[in-house]
Amino acid sequence: MTDTSARLEAGQTAPDFTLLDEHGNSRSLSEFRGQRVIVYFYPEAGTPGCTKEACDFRDNLNSLKSAGYVVLGISRDKPEKLARFVDDQGLNFPLLSDPDVAVHHLYGAWGEKSLYGKTVTGVLRSTFVVDDDGILTLALYNVKATGHVASLRKKLKIDA
Repeated sequence: MTDTSARLEAGQTAPDFTLLDEHGNSRSLSEFRGQRVIVYFYPEAGTPGCTKEACDFRDNLNSLKSAGYVVLGISRDKPEKLARFVDDQGLNFPLLSDPDVAVHHLYGAWGEKSLYGKTVTGVLRSTFVVDDDGILTLALYNVKATGHVASLRKKLKIDA
């Protein structure tokens, strides 16, 4: 078995999933059917890059919501760690726990990457936009933590 997952592309049906959120409640992608959803995968709650990215989503959530989007963040962190991250950063959207990386694999957000000059296997910082019918409209891999939300807003034609 390889550690690299198949990548998704725009036009495909977004794989459904059910994961625990930061409060220990089950949340499924299908519960958001009829809404547009931004699903983003990040390596670890509380690290500098992941904090920057999460705070960017937090700070832009009103304009994303106004444009009809819901934001869901997914990492390998346990719900308890996610709850601390939400509290520490004042996050205003659900964070979901995928400790066995099954959903990461479904979305191709797990695989080989370069880290400090070494090839390692881990989380590929990725973002997916799902339309109200559950179809992917964007599948973005290896995004940068800094500036990613601004870039995403441009792609989605969302003003400040």
